[in-house]
Formats: sequence, structure tokens, C-alpha cells
Amino acid sequence: MNTQLRFNEALMITGSAFQPFQCIAWAPQDGNGELNITVIDRTSTALGRARLSSSIYSDPLQLEQELRKSREELARQGVNLAPWSMPA
Repeated sequence: MNTQLRFNEALMITGSAFQPFQCIAWAPQDGNGELNITVIDRTSTALGRARLSSSIYSDPLQLEQELRKSREELARQGVNLAPWSMPA
């Protein structure tokens, strides 16, 4: 995947990276281009949070790096995520 990602594409990829948990993503109303994500469990307990600038979430390679880092951090905390790979 060499082209820049659109916002909705980045949201779909981000959501799939944290299965079986839910990923809530939103963009602040101030229009700064930032994407905020929170991974929650079935009891709505936040497991992790991240903020991604538009330069990160629009670039497939940078998005993959950030998602992998977040997944590794969750794994260190004992969270078991489903296998995931960046879509081609």
C-alpha cells in the first residue's frame, strides 16, 4: 500500500488492529487533523489510548508502525489481541 490513506480508511484499519476489542476513534472538533483512539474491553474499560497526527494516519507505513507499537504495549500489559497484519 503506497498511496496515502483517507481518514475513513485509517479508521477501518485501526479498528481491525485491536480485535477482539472495540476501538473508538474520533477527531477533535477543532479540525487539527488529529485522530484519537481508545481501545476498550467488553466492560467499557479503557485498555489503551493514542493520538495520531494526520501525517501518521494518512501514511500506511507510519500507521502500521504506530499500530504495531500500540499492540505490543497492550500485549506487555497482558491483553490478548487477535492476529493482525496491515492490509495490502
